[in-house]
Amino acid sequence: MTARAADRARYDRATAHLDAPVAIVDLEAFDANADDLVRRAAGKPVRVASKSVRCRALLERVLARDGFAGLMSYTLDESLWLARSGFDDVLLAYPSADRAAYATLTGDPKLAAAVTVMIDDPAQLQLIDDARDGGREEVRVCLELDTALKMFGGRVRVGARRSPLYSAAQVADMARTVVRRPGFRLVGIMAYEGHIAGVGDALRGRPLRSRAIRLMQATARKELAQRRADVVRAVRAVAPDLEFVNGGGTGSVQHTAAEDSVTEIAAGSGLYVPRLFDNYTSFSGRPAALFAQPVVRRPGVGVVTVLGGGYPASGAPGPDRLPEPYLPEGLTYDSQEGAGEVQTPLLGSPADDLLIGDKVWFRHAKAGELCERFDVLHLVEGDTVTASVPTYRGEGRTFL
Repeated sequence: MTARAADRARYDRATAHLDAPVAIVDLEAFDANADDLVRRAAGKPVRVASKSVRCRALLERVLARDGFAGLMSYTLDESLWLARSGFDDVLLAYPSADRAAYATLTGDPKLAAAVTVMIDDPAQLQLIDDARDGGREEVRVCLELDTALKMFGGRVRVGARRSPLYSAAQVADMARTVVRRPGFRLVGIMAYEGHIAGVGDALRGRPLRSRAIRLMQATARKELAQRRADVVRAVRAVAPDLEFVNGGGTGSVQHTAAEDSVTEIAAGSGLYVPRLFDNYTSFSGRPAALFAQPVVRRPGVGVVTVLGGGYPASGAPGPDRLPEPYLPEGLTYDSQEGAGEVQTPLLGSPADDLLIGDKVWFRHAKAGELCERFDVLHLVEGDTVTASVPTYRGEGRTFL
């Protein structure tokens, strides 16, 4: 029996009392992945990206482990909810225009002390001031650096279009704007190199493209390390008491941790290890989060149909954004149907061994987005469900 077949047998036994659709997290794999992130961070604390987990119980579990400190959230409303739930260090990774949430933040000393907001434009500061509604609490501010690799005089750009702050001079100017403005305190810098951390460099069957990606990433790492060091030096000249410099992502942990200017690493997807992380040379994790759909039809030889399963991930549309039929091994989508809203045909010889009511296990393409489809995650240890915990959705929280 292969390792994957053994996992399938365990998951089927553990969830035999549960009807599919059902979602699980294998705690042994989850904890092993957490240990791997800490190892690769080489002594620098790992800040957990909440959007990649979207389950308070699992956020609490990983933050209780050595090597992890703080959360990186994705909306201001989520940040306030997490702070009210007892998380005392929440970095909002994206600018917000939620005026009501800013009024709450600036009117509550506990929330204002726990939450740091993201800024890359003076207009965002003005929006916060306009939203205060009498709130006088000092707002903790982090500046975001654009990490994109620009080549050929800027005519070629590789990287996400995020912050407009690119050079050390631009970030330092923004830092001075924050420092001079009453009601704000500059505490951090963030730089997420998604073109390094979030792009696989070992694409199956595409050796030339994989080599080109590795070359791009090596060039980008070198350029960014120098520019990030220059930025941090320039900002510290303006704000000597800067508390943190955050960088990285699951796919670049060890490379970013090697930079002296970085004080902490961001990561979250590496806890669940969704299918998008199968194509990396920098690390190899264990799939920890899976979901199962039930077989409801057997249309013919080599075909079964499962209920639902059309859970595409965000990003540029493509086959890599679909969940992967994972267990039993050898099932594929029908190219004319793909993953369907209410039913999904699956092809392959393993289909002939599946009966009505059997579970087919899938891996989602991106980590936390799975939790937008399920109210509960069943936590598996060995071949037993030892706990069932709510996702954000299960707690009635849908932030985006």
